Amino acid sequence: MLKVGLTGGIGAGKSEVSRRLVEHGAVLIDADRIAREVVAPGTPGLAAVVDAFGEDVLAPDGSLDRPGLGSVVFADADKLAVLNAIVHPLVGARSRELEEAAPEDAVVIHDVPLLTENALAPLYDLVVVVDASPETQLDRLVRLRGMTEQDAHARMAAQATREKRLEIADIVIDNDVPLEELERRVRDVWAELARRAREPQRRSQE
Repeated sequence: MLKVGLTGGIGAGKSEVSRRLVEHGAVLIDADRIAREVVAPGTPGLAAVVDAFGEDVLAPDGSLDRPGLGSVVFADADKLAVLNAIVHPLVGARSRELEEAAPEDAVVIHDVPLLTENALAPLYDLVVVVDASPETQLDRLVRLRGMTEQDAHARMAAQATREKRLEIADIVIDNDVPLEELERRVRDVWAELARRAREPQRRSQE
């Protein structure tokens, strides 16, 4: 098994890359999806979030109002740290369960938005960073996700810097490119990941 940490700044196109890696045969463990599951209605995770932030973070149907909570925590580093302390251990435990269930010869892609911020690189055999310029990130967040520029800047500022992400990268996928070129780059990266997955002994000695 080759354990790969995949990360990138918000709006860099990490989800597009992970989707294409799955098409090539990767097993995907999506930290964002798991983060939603561990705070679903009725879970201990949601109860802990309500204890920390109050019932104002709940939607009328009793689910977590994620946009509302996001507008609170992404503008306040201390509150973001409180939320992360609740959610991240739960996400980590579920991710390990899913990894253990994957085939022995799998390339397992851990899609982790905050890999850099939480110093998680040592958990993986290698780290792939999807990179895009801040201008590209801002354009995608405003044009494709409908964020205001103020919200987009706040989300970007709450994450690690581009430089910090690139420091931990073993492989960088430049996504300031058209989708056709991105597909070619993902295909090349997949070939490298598959090769490494077939050579566990060499990898362990690196």
